[in-house]
Amino acid sequence: MMNESPESPPAVMYFNAADPSGSAGLAADLASCSAVGCHPLPVTTALWVRDTAEIFDTIDIEADAVIEQARAVLEDVEISAWKVGFLGTVEVINAVAELLADYSQVPLVTYAGNFHVLDESQSDDYIKAMQELILPQTRVLTGNQSALTQLLLPDWEGEAPPTLEALMHKAHQFGVQYLLATGLLGGDGKVENVLLGPRRVLLRESFELFEAGFTGAGDTLSAALTAILANGVKLDQAVHEASEYLDHCLDFGYRPGMGQVVPDRFFWAQPAEEEDGQEAGNPAGGGPTLQ
Repeated sequence: MMNESPESPPAVMYFNAADPSGSAGLAADLASCSAVGCHPLPVTTALWVRDTAEIFDTIDIEADAVIEQARAVLEDVEISAWKVGFLGTVEVINAVAELLADYSQVPLVTYAGNFHVLDESQSDDYIKAMQELILPQTRVLTGNQSALTQLLLPDWEGEAPPTLEALMHKAHQFGVQYLLATGLLGGDGKVENVLLGPRRVLLRESFELFEAGFTGAGDTLSAALTAILANGVKLDQAVHEASEYLDHCLDFGYRPGMGQVVPDRFFWAQPAEEEDGQEAGNPAGGGPTLQ
């Protein structure tokens, strides 16, 4: 019997592209948010035509349609955090930025990724609009070093990539409060995730480097981070928990098609193996314990 007055989990709104392959975009956002104990509110900003290997085409959605989706939910549900992923067009960026400004107290995580799906003629205007309209409202900007460079320093021509400090400095100029750089190659077969504030490194963690090629890892991490922040967790702890969650998702990753490996966002629901090798069901209580 259902509890007469169940307590609702925190609600998190995600602006991202619909992904029919279940690899990235809103599919990753929805699963990751649910897996870490929040209620996802997915707002479709574009439609991807893709499989598990690549994105073949992007179908744009009118900006008014995007905002109508979001406002209908916002008039009904109180949100605790939100994430901006792929917004599709400059018109959608303008509209979403205006909406975000109406809820300036709600923490925003922005994921830098998927710029490669834009035509060269589109990418410059898209990145400029993100810099001017979305980044000033961003609490945490996350992405790998290449995507962060493309977003923050698109004219970079140095032989070596910019330092994390240079990326953070530029991000802070745009109004970003914190920068989470992911997938940095370290020594001894490790990768690092580094959280930076305007003046110093706040957190640096190392993880084993997986040999497989993954799709949707960045959306998974940023979606989980947004949901964990929605639960009121402090930023450095939230980054730690989100990174641990992603590491487990990758460890249990699977290949549903002929393309790349997809993170298992519900890895904890897989049957556990007992000592004698027999499978045992997942213990009661469900999702992962992220501490």
